[in-house]
Amino acid sequence: QVTLRAGAELDAHRVNQYTLTLRATCPGEEEVEERLFVRVMPGQILRCDTPFASAEGDVVWVLADVAPWTPLYAVLPQPLGGLTFRLQNHNTPLTLTHRGLVLAPASGFDRSKDTQTFRLEIEVMDRHGHNCSGAVRVEVLPSRRPRVTFLEPQRAVTVPEGIGPLEVITQVYASGDNVRYAILAPTAPALFTIDEVTGKIRSTRQLEVAHAQLLVRAYNALHPDDHVTAAVNITVQGTDRRAPSCVPAISVSQVPETVSPGSTLVTLRCTDPVSAGGDLHYTLEGPFASRFRMEGPQLQVNTTLDYDSEAAAAVGFQFTATIVVSAGGQPPRSTRVPVLVTVTPVNEFSPACPSGAAFTVLETAAFGSAVGRVAGTDRDYPPDSLEYRLVGDPGPTQPFSIDTHTGEIRVVGPLDSQQQESYRLVVQLTDTRNDLDPAKRRSRLCDVTVRLQPVRDQAPVCTPEVQELRITGALGSRQPVTRLACQGSPGSVTLAYAITAGNEDRRFWLEGNTLFYLPDGLAEPRTFVLLVEVWSSPGVPRRSTVVALVVHVSPRSTLVPPSTTTQSTTLQKESLVVTLREVLWHPPAWFVAVLTISGALLLAALGCVARSLLCSEQGQGLTAAFCSSRSNRDPGKLPLGKSSRDVVEQRDGEEEQSRCRTGSLVSVCRGGGDGHPGTLSTLSRLSSAQGQFDSRAWDSRTGRDYLFNSVTGARRWI
Repeated sequence: QVTLRAGAELDAHRVNQYTLTLRATCPGEEEVEERLFVRVMPGQILRCDTPFASAEGDVVWVLADVAPWTPLYAVLPQPLGGLTFRLQNHNTPLTLTHRGLVLAPASGFDRSKDTQTFRLEIEVMDRHGHNCSGAVRVEVLPSRRPRVTFLEPQRAVTVPEGIGPLEVITQVYASGDNVRYAILAPTAPALFTIDEVTGKIRSTRQLEVAHAQLLVRAYNALHPDDHVTAAVNITVQGTDRRAPSCVPAISVSQVPETVSPGSTLVTLRCTDPVSAGGDLHYTLEGPFASRFRMEGPQLQVNTTLDYDSEAAAAVGFQFTATIVVSAGGQPPRSTRVPVLVTVTPVNEFSPACPSGAAFTVLETAAFGSAVGRVAGTDRDYPPDSLEYRLVGDPGPTQPFSIDTHTGEIRVVGPLDSQQQESYRLVVQLTDTRNDLDPAKRRSRLCDVTVRLQPVRDQAPVCTPEVQELRITGALGSRQPVTRLACQGSPGSVTLAYAITAGNEDRRFWLEGNTLFYLPDGLAEPRTFVLLVEVWSSPGVPRRSTVVALVVHVSPRSTLVPPSTTTQSTTLQKESLVVTLREVLWHPPAWFVAVLTISGALLLAALGCVARSLLCSEQGQGLTAAFCSSRSNRDPGKLPLGKSSRDVVEQRDGEEEQSRCRTGSLVSVCRGGGDGHPGTLSTLSRLSSAQGQFDSRAWDSRTGRDYLFNSVTGARRWI
């Protein structure tokens, strides 16, 4: 069944269709899903519910004492949005709200009348202008609630003087609904006040001898006109307020924890100064009052005062209470006697041994190693007040010791499971600080077994197991090659090393874990494969590890760089894998360009420096001729032919002869423009007085110097 939700508002002009998805599931069947389409049709008529729309209208009965503004009737049980409610007749004290609620008058109904009837004609209109109308008849019935009445209109109260502030003097009571109380006279009471809900009358200060008359009103809080008045006379009279006196005024006692219940701790001697023969009452109060009891004036132990508990330790083993001694009369007179009882310890129990005190320790345990802790217990407080001691021969053969306060056993001597597999220790437990008398101590002997766990020797572990080394042999003293990194089992002796294979001609030697090479002038590179055995235990059978060393030895004369490198490899059962590392440098392109340009500039600078040095080292005449020839001649004026024989002098004869007579270098000839491969560069020309060769030149093809005759073309290589 699909119903419209309460308070929902449908508007066909806004939404004219709703699609609902329904899912149904039956036990043992699959879920079924269907859709339901709800179409909203525009409505044309607004109808009011019956009996509101009937001619007589709806009827509501209410009591005359109903509270003001109380809702009496709702025109529509579920108000719909968009409706307007209008009251057509205004001759009524009732109120109609915009939500269609009829409210009681603001001042309530007149309760003096027996029956009252009010009729309201109401018109309802929606937002589209459709309307309907109806009527509501409200009938007011006489109130059936009880009226406020004092059970005791007159009351006389006598109280003694000395009552403190806010003490209850008396209480008044009135019957009725929603009753509240107030003091009418005196209008500003100085001695008393009343609780408006409970009617309790209290003092506002300490009372002295006086007389007061109070006029108290009781009324209905919802209907203040329903009220009643009562008179209360209060008389404060003087009394003897002296309290009983007791000896001792404070009781302090100390008892052992074993004191039996019923034992008397103190007897009070109390007297009443007002009445010598009056009866006195003794009571106890306080957090520990249940541990004691009063038998007349005697304070006795009620329960066992146990010292050995955390609760007693929390209060410092001191229990406090207060004895209240009361005398009869008004007001009651009493005296309080504080009691302090201190409980002292008694050593009642002996220490207890731990169950299953057995420990196991490795035979290789070092000096000071912890074996275990003997956890003794004691029911006496404090629980950690035990002392531990080994009973027996404390000589050098005893490999164990025990801590006096903690009971922890430690190794203080050598252990050998082959000589002795276990030890039986006798530990004496002695309690301390468990009795008020330090001499009263209890002890107990406990057996503790310590078993030695043998440790089997394990083969040493070396890292890495295979090494590839490169060294350069040189004549001289021994040369270190490598140092083996091996580790034996815990507690083992120093490791031993030995070369078992590959040490041809005893070129290698071991000192501890360091391998040395003994140079003997090796001429060619050679590779040695050494097997080194490492072991730790001198026993039989011996457990050892073998390390493989591949050593490449190169003579000093070879180009192999003199270095000693260690290459780490992984030893496999199938093959030997050796990892080589090659260092390569790949500079960036910009670095190569900068380096090339810098080299070219450096070569050019070196050429300039060489020319300057050459000019400075020649003679004065040769230098002048060479320099003037280099600076003044055009290189193109001295072309060379295919050979030195075709060299032809093209210069002015007079100028050339005058320069050649100096006997020094007079001209410099450079290659012509024909590009012949045999082009020569003339470096110097000698004087004709030197013989048949009068010039010197440099062959650019072979790089060699030669002498030649400028006339015949003959030459001679230098």
